[in-house]
Amino acid sequence: MSSITSRLRAGIACAVLFASCLHNAHAQSDASGPIATKAGTVYFLRDESGFAAMLGTQAFDRFDARRLAHFDEADANGALTRSLMQTDVGPVLYDFRRNPPLVQRSGKRMTVQRVFWQGDEVVMQTTLGWYKLERGALSKLQASTKTYH
Repeated sequence: MSSITSRLRAGIACAVLFASCLHNAHAQSDASGPIATKAGTVYFLRDESGFAAMLGTQAFDRFDARRLAHFDEADANGALTRSLMQTDVGPVLYDFRRNPPLVQRSGKRMTVQRVFWQGDEVVMQTTLGWYKLERGALSKLQASTKTYH
């Protein structure tokens, strides 16, 4: 199969993936709190270099960012279960289904444009292409027949 055909198929698969999941993507937020989560009330407080992520009165993470931006997943009651933070060094996933929250760093600088949640996977459309963050491992996605929502 030629390289052009492979790229065309990958592009079509990504377009189908995006179109089939658009209605399920959660919007980007700049809310700093209080935010109800499964682990408790979360706040994002500005500090000298960026933000401190606070669960109640305890900091569970710090990250550098010029502005606060996150993509959220909520349960049926509206409490956040997970949040993908946009930081200066790349996306960071907070899993609020645990207390203290699980923090997973992507380790790759990129700007997130859209997020789709599927089980333990977080699929991101970024400025560098499509990526998946699952169990702390970041991988670049190729053509897929899997549907994300």
